Amino acid sequence: MLGFTLAKKIRQSQTITTSGERIPITFLDATGCFVVGVKTIKKDGYSAVKLGIDNKKSVSKTVIGELKKVGITNKIRVLKEMRINDLEVTQENDKSIIKMGEGNVSVGQEIDLTIIFKVGDRVNITGKSKGKGFQGVVKRHGFRGGSKTHGQSDRERAPGSIGQATTPGRVFKGKRMAGRMGNERICTRNLEIIEVYVNKLVVKGLVPGAISGIVEVKSV
Repeated sequence: MLGFTLAKKIRQSQTITTSGERIPITFLDATGCFVVGVKTIKKDGYSAVKLGIDNKKSVSKTVIGELKKVGITNKIRVLKEMRINDLEVTQENDKSIIKMGEGNVSVGQEIDLTIIFKVGDRVNITGKSKGKGFQGVVKRHGFRGGSKTHGQSDRERAPGSIGQATTPGRVFKGKRMAGRMGNERICTRNLEIIEVYVNKLVVKGLVPGAISGIVEVKSV
């Protein structure tokens, strides 16, 4: 079953199942998620759906024109293309209709999650992890640091030796060292949907990114 949407990460919590098991859950909000456009292999060389979510006070005239063309009056903040294989698209009254889940969604229409997902479905959720800035090897790679004794009191979080002697006389590429951490595209796979509403999802497990971050939800 083909299902996909953009959503905003609202909060993380936990709940108790009917069997008495305590599980982590994440609340996702897909309010105002519109289908903005469709890309087809025949016309564009690849298959994708362009979705938009979240509003802001002002957007560029280019974006306003693109949204107005498909009948969307909202000033959408985030526009993203999601590559979808086996996308079923039909034309009706000069409007593209996409087969999603157990129903159809036309370009310019807001997505209804209840026709796309159901409780028990499995999804992959992709988001951008929290940026940690420049970090040392202890936090970034889990190094234990140096000894605290024998005159080593200032080496507790140091990386230690990084290279060899004359041969090869250099540091190999890929050596685990200090550097920028986080702010990377992360996909958490095979999460189970616990609850489904018209514009909200509750999934079992934790989702990458900060609160209010935009994530991509795609059925497995």
